[in-house]
Amino acid sequence: MAVFEYTAKNTTSGQIMKGTIDVPSKDDVMAYLKKNRLLLVTVREQPKQLTFKMPGSGGVKTRDLVIFTRQFATMINAGLPLVQSLTILAQQTENKALKEIVKQVVYDVEAGNTLADAFRKHPKAFPDLYVNMVAAGEAGGILDTILLRLATFLEKSDALVRKVKGAMVYPAVIVSVAVIAIAVLLIFVIPTFESMFASVNMELPMPTQIVIGASKILTSWWWAIILGFAAVAFAGRSYYMTPDGRKQIDGAMLKSPVIGDLLRKSAVSRFTRTLGTLISSGVSILDGLEITAKTAGNRVIHDAVMQSRASIAGGETIAGPLQTSGVFPPMVISMIAVGEQTGGLDEMLSKIADFYDAEVDVAVSALLSLMEPIMIVVLGVVVGGMVVAMYLPIFDMVNAVQ
Repeated sequence: MAVFEYTAKNTTSGQIMKGTIDVPSKDDVMAYLKKNRLLLVTVREQPKQLTFKMPGSGGVKTRDLVIFTRQFATMINAGLPLVQSLTILAQQTENKALKEIVKQVVYDVEAGNTLADAFRKHPKAFPDLYVNMVAAGEAGGILDTILLRLATFLEKSDALVRKVKGAMVYPAVIVSVAVIAIAVLLIFVIPTFESMFASVNMELPMPTQIVIGASKILTSWWWAIILGFAAVAFAGRSYYMTPDGRKQIDGAMLKSPVIGDLLRKSAVSRFTRTLGTLISSGVSILDGLEITAKTAGNRVIHDAVMQSRASIAGGETIAGPLQTSGVFPPMVISMIAVGEQTGGLDEMLSKIADFYDAEVDVAVSALLSLMEPIMIVVLGVVVGGMVVAMYLPIFDMVNAVQ
């Protein structure tokens, strides 16, 4: 991305406006200005400057954005002017990155830009969903209501992400402990037993030979093993970055036995809540579906939503393409179809999202209750099997002495 400085003329009022925008090329600047009914006068790329990034001043976290949005809504509802509210928020926010962004937003708003346009220049802090809902709030004169709705949506979305991530933490910890335990045994413990057995010069059982062989491979070729894992991870990531690769991997994840159910339910919850919030805020159904597809987090669901958007543009329904995708449960399809027929699609989507939020809680509990005994058994079998394999020759030696 490059930062471009532009001067444009408002085609309605004739006002000259200046600003900056972070986009890939000058063509994107022209497209942006045309979309906002502005006539380009001049445009140039802003010189790149070396900046020092302060520790802890990284991106804008969801929690920081939620607090900012709620406080902003309270100030607007209390009757404070827009610029004054933003100035106060810039002064009191603890997140350094958000502080600088809000200062730039204040400058753009004072220069004559709408709040949504000022937010749109900072996509890393304010995603498309946020900007479009703010634009709808400005157009309808209900900005405070929209901001409160946004804060609630962000809180629930963040809670959903935390639930899914939390379900993955326990298995990851158990696997990490198992890998470390096995590595310690193979590198430090097994060679001691090997030296002892070599001094006795006895024939070792097959399980013992396998464990000693694994120890030799790990101690001699550890660098090759690390490089191999790194190469596999790099190849997997490269394949995932391709459209076909991402679709294949995301589809396989959705079809996986236990985790797939959790991912499917969380994806349905995210899709229905995002689309329902956008529609209820006055965003058009076509724009809402496009934004929802971008925030789906899964290529299969993204494609299904975009097919629904094409269906709507062609005068058909949303439910048809969603049903064809095979991703969404029949209950969801039926409720969406009823919502379309009755004109209460936003309300129906919110009900589906609430239901699947509860379903995600159940799926997380089921995953944890299933993974815990499986991990313990696997860890016990591997570590215990290695210990037994090393003691088998000792048992043979004791029997020979007797």
